[in-house]
Amino acid sequence: MDAAIAELNQKIDALTAQVQYLTEQAQVAERARRQREELMHDLMPVAHSAMRLATEQLQEIEAYVQPEDLIRLLKKLARAAPMLEQLLDQLQGLKDLLDVVTPMTRDMFHKAEQALDTLDRKGYFTFAQGGMHIVDNIVTSFTEEDVRQLGDNIVLILRTVKEMTQPEVMNFLRNTVTLTEQELEAPVDISYRALISQMRDPNVRRGLALTMRMLSSIGAQAGG
Repeated sequence: MDAAIAELNQKIDALTAQVQYLTEQAQVAERARRQREELMHDLMPVAHSAMRLATEQLQEIEAYVQPEDLIRLLKKLARAAPMLEQLLDQLQGLKDLLDVVTPMTRDMFHKAEQALDTLDRKGYFTFAQGGMHIVDNIVTSFTEEDVRQLGDNIVLILRTVKEMTQPEVMNFLRNTVTLTEQELEAPVDISYRALISQMRDPNVRRGLALTMRMLSSIGAQAGG
């Protein structure tokens, strides 16, 4: 007897659970139906407006477009749907690439801006402007024949510059300029006695000898 009552209670509990489940499903379905009705109620004015607008637009182009043209266009769009979908996927991939590259590009632009600002503060751009002015003067001051001759003699010019810029030559010129500046500030005695006295200095005689030798070489080249 107890077993039968227990079995009956289990069946009643199972039936109660099924009824509760069915009730919940009915409530869910009722809520979904109400939501659909509300959605349709909200969309109907929009659909009517869209239909009215489409009708007006079609009436405007009715003289230029025939229904068969629209159908043919729709068919082409339907056939091109895979390609359009692929194009959209590529555009999405391009957007993802831009999302990755944009921060890197922004950082590179910021670093380039800092580098340009540093160069500007150090005076590189001012020097470049001055260099352009020098180049402009050179270009406007030389003729085509001058440029041709410069090209023919560029090797000789570079060799001469190379020899003149040797350390010993540059040191000699620098020392000569320094001593000349110092001697120009000192008083000068141009009397014969003073000149004869200076001739006793071996350095003076060596300088005169070198000067005479250079003058001889210059005279020989000029004579040739």
